Amino acid sequence: MEFLPICRRDMLDRGWEQCDFVYVIGDAYVDHPSFGHAIISRILESHGYTVGIISQPNWRDPASINIYGRPRLGFLVTGGNIDPMVNHYSVSKHRRKTDAYTPGGVIGKRPDNTTVVYCNLIRQTYKDVPILIGGIEASLRRLAHYDYMSDSLKRSILLDSQADLLLYGMGEKSIVEVADALNSGLDVKDITYIDGTVFKTHELDDSLPTIVLPSYDALKDNRRIYAESFRVQYGNCDPFTAKRLAEPYGKEFVVQNPPQKPLTTEEMDAVYDLPYCRNYHPSYEKLGGVPAIEEVKFSLVSNRGCFGACSFCALTFHQGRIVQVRSHESILKEAERMVKDPDFKGYIHDVGGPTANFRHPACEKQMSKGACPHRQCLYPTPCKNINADHSDYVALLRKLRKIPGVKKVFVRSGIRFDYLLADRKDTFFKELVQYHISGQLKVAPEHVADAVLCRMGKPRNAVYNRFVDKYFALNKQYGMNQYLVPYLMSSHPGSTMKEAVELAEYIRDMGYNPEQVQDFYPTPSTLSTVMYYTGLDPRTMEKVYVPTDPHEKAMQRALIQYRNPKNYYLVKEALLKAHREDLIGSGPKCLIRAVPPKAGSYSAPPKKYAAPGKGSSKPKGASRQSRPAPKKAPPKAPAAKGKKRR
Repeated sequence: MEFLPICRRDMLDRGWEQCDFVYVIGDAYVDHPSFGHAIISRILESHGYTVGIISQPNWRDPASINIYGRPRLGFLVTGGNIDPMVNHYSVSKHRRKTDAYTPGGVIGKRPDNTTVVYCNLIRQTYKDVPILIGGIEASLRRLAHYDYMSDSLKRSILLDSQADLLLYGMGEKSIVEVADALNSGLDVKDITYIDGTVFKTHELDDSLPTIVLPSYDALKDNRRIYAESFRVQYGNCDPFTAKRLAEPYGKEFVVQNPPQKPLTTEEMDAVYDLPYCRNYHPSYEKLGGVPAIEEVKFSLVSNRGCFGACSFCALTFHQGRIVQVRSHESILKEAERMVKDPDFKGYIHDVGGPTANFRHPACEKQMSKGACPHRQCLYPTPCKNINADHSDYVALLRKLRKIPGVKKVFVRSGIRFDYLLADRKDTFFKELVQYHISGQLKVAPEHVADAVLCRMGKPRNAVYNRFVDKYFALNKQYGMNQYLVPYLMSSHPGSTMKEAVELAEYIRDMGYNPEQVQDFYPTPSTLSTVMYYTGLDPRTMEKVYVPTDPHEKAMQRALIQYRNPKNYYLVKEALLKAHREDLIGSGPKCLIRAVPPKAGSYSAPPKKYAAPGKGSSKPKGASRQSRPAPKKAPPKAPAAKGKKRR
């Protein structure tokens, strides 16, 4: 196995005079199937096309994208594995200090709005070479979208980038069809028929059923119209039922074809069986390597797609609701190769995907008729037709545990606990507790107030409480000392100060001490972001309270970490605003004292709710409902970045 060319000398050493495609990427070049550019480049290679990689070019210098000369068929451009703006900025719009997808973790090696900048850089030199864009940045900006950083409604990235064609979703099928079309001599402007693509045109094809969305100008003028338009887009994400969508921009249209069909198990296996080097390019070694590889090097992807459909998650828009899986044979073969890696210590860090315990479509009809357009699989309660069965996943995990050289197999990419409870058999839950937790299990209830959970598309809090009770009961049954770490989100649409205080009280009563809190981050093309921008729930068009003021958001966030003395005054202000003065004082239920802590001191919860005594090995942020972790607990595998919480 060898890496693809990263410079002209590499190309010439292979005997190529010209690349079919030049792939410009915002990340470091990592030839591992957890990186989108690795999959697309290896797929093209497997179909006989030559690909040269340009990683993180100097966007101030047009010559930086000219190292291979003119590609025979076109340029491919992607912003990277993570949305570049999320990669660069926190929700408070402060610049991040590191970039895990850059050699040495250095920040600033790619521009903001990466895809747009790279494409315009290419156009300075190559006026007529086809440019194809894809990846998460382009996929979520394929039509008009709200941009949080500029607080404005932006038009399709296809227009701002000057690209010719946008490939959305995962793109394995569509990239080959586009490559074959270009190779046959077809002009890129005539490639308008491929599923999973978006193109520009001055004239719509009347022979195809097309939904014409409101114009960009209408969307800018009326936020309600934007919410209604997004509802149509959201309802046309299924590959079996979606219609073509056309968004007018003056005399031009941006047209979205239906999504590509889901991959069969055989097709998924073929993608992951390609000859990846499974590491970053060796040229990065002297720079300290690429930190992101550590998150996935000893993890196994078993599925993609998610029928959880959380409102704040872009997976419905990007990968879709239909779960696609690899075969046991393919996963086991990869695991056996992994064991031979000299750096492998016996621990498989994860076996999963967007949601670890989804190993088949939600119901049988999805693979032929698609997901229900007006019914979610799990929200508000699991559909009566859902196939809540973990048998296949249990069988896979058992096989992995038996591989010589494997000490432990962890499940770390998140589980959907309401789906777990819907399974009438306890087999997976029991084996999860016994064999697959690295000291603490991370789950994502996100909130406890049902008024907020309904906007999130998450189950009612009573469901999470059932899961918690059962989790600790199983730990007790098996003599395990494992913790539960909940992911919590502040300032989501629907969260008033009342709900924020309710969450703080829950944290107090359960003994949580969160070190990290996710303040809601409005990213393009999610239901929650539309709520944030419009103040309307696009599913029902009901008005939604949205905390948008930075100071109010800071108060809601501080309530979750009310024990931090730095948050004292924010918490006090929030409690006064919520008319909850009863939570200020020295009583056992109070969140803060009436007198602020001394500078440099730490607020502690009242004695009744105090954390374990000195010497406890309890991880910070974990639930106090379990006993300390065993002293000889296996090393904790790092949580995989870029995976969506479930």
